[in-house]
Amino acid sequence: MSARNGRARALLNALGPFLGLVLVIGLFSLKEDLRRTFLTGGNFKIIFIQTVIVALGALGMTMIIISGGIDLGVGSTVALTSVVGATLLLRHYPPVVAGLLTILAGGAIGLVNGTIIAGFRMMPFIVTLGMMGIARGTAKWLANSQTVNPPESAVNAMMAMNEPDTLLPLPAGVWLTLGLAAMMSLILRRTVFGRHIFAIGSNEAAARLCGVRVQLQKLLVYAFAGLFFGLAGLMQLSRLTQGDPSVAIGLELDMIAAVVIGGASLSGGTGSISGSLIGALIMAVLRNGSNQMGLETYMQEIVIGAVIILAVGLDKFRQSRRAG
Repeated sequence: MSARNGRARALLNALGPFLGLVLVIGLFSLKEDLRRTFLTGGNFKIIFIQTVIVALGALGMTMIIISGGIDLGVGSTVALTSVVGATLLLRHYPPVVAGLLTILAGGAIGLVNGTIIAGFRMMPFIVTLGMMGIARGTAKWLANSQTVNPPESAVNAMMAMNEPDTLLPLPAGVWLTLGLAAMMSLILRRTVFGRHIFAIGSNEAAARLCGVRVQLQKLLVYAFAGLFFGLAGLMQLSRLTQGDPSVAIGLELDMIAAVVIGGASLSGGTGSISGSLIGALIMAVLRNGSNQMGLETYMQEIVIGAVIILAVGLDKFRQSRRAG
């Protein structure tokens, strides 16, 4: 009987994010006048495009949270890498080179975070909180506290919304995100690297006794996640067509909320890429639906804040059920 209950609970945890997405879409579809504009291919194309940046960051954040860590500097990293990419394009670097260097810049920031956290055994909360200020300040210094406007290039096409009245074709950034999500799901579930991440988050001391090189693993997790944050910065540049050092403030909260809504625990040891992807989609649907309803920006912030609290409360409830 307990085994059956365990399977039912696991199935509910897996389906929970999807059911939440259906519920949110259903709520915004109740009013007929809103339904006519909300349930359209063009609007869902907007939602998918709005999801890309949070979803890419959530791929990296999922690894970090499963390992028992946190990264509060993601918004600043996205702003800095978008400025780096715009500056490189302004200096006439080829788009492919500029894109790769932008992604690597995010990886370098993650490597610094991981080195300090693993090498000096410091709390991720404190290290990444400090990096939040360092990265944001560096972005403003590099951009001279203004937007950087590069010439039009192939980077812009990655998030361009062609044929806005129909769902297809979707921008390359959406397909890239789905492909990377599939790859990350395989890595977390089918590789030694992924299993070690879950082991560290579940019980770091036990993982160390089992021969897992915990400190090296943490360094790799933050560096690898940084690549996704750098890619999110590149998508931010593509979407805005400029590097702005003041963007993405609080973006890390959306990413953390997406991961937790998707079934991950802030205590580490649990989580899934598919759940995080659906969580990011829920956040985008909430913002889009609120805009469609004409809610003021402050009301949208209140709604998103309430969702974050609800997500953390749900995480605590899941933990108490497992403990019981």
